[in-house]
Amino acid sequence: EVIHMLKLKSLDDLKRIREDAQQSLKTRLDTGTTIIVGMGTCGIAAGARDTMHAILAELASRNIDAHVTTVGCIGQCVKEPLVDIEQAGQPRITYASIRPDMVPHLIEEHLINGRPVEEWVVGRMDKN
Repeated sequence: EVIHMLKLKSLDDLKRIREDAQQSLKTRLDTGTTIIVGMGTCGIAAGARDTMHAILAELASRNIDAHVTTVGCIGQCVKEPLVDIEQAGQPRITYASIRPDMVPHLIEEHLINGRPVEEWVVGRMDKN
């Protein structure tokens, strides 16, 4: 019976840890996640439309509710497709040259794990 209690306790601990992690993820996503894709002529020419479709598909498959929007050219044509991710209380992160095959890793790391993919980052903009 003591063994059963220990087992139950560790199961509860596991459940609590899982719930904490889910709560942390929920907070990050609920406080407003905006993904901005550069869709100027240069972005579209560089494949931004496919990148945007990949982002929408990835969010849908993971059931993540993020606001996806587009902007025109921001003057970094050579780095297109540009993708910005903005989350409440975090700096806005700009990623460069994001192809559709890079999207799952980007969403996994930045949105799910809360870790920007540093090697793809070309800019950060703090809210203030």
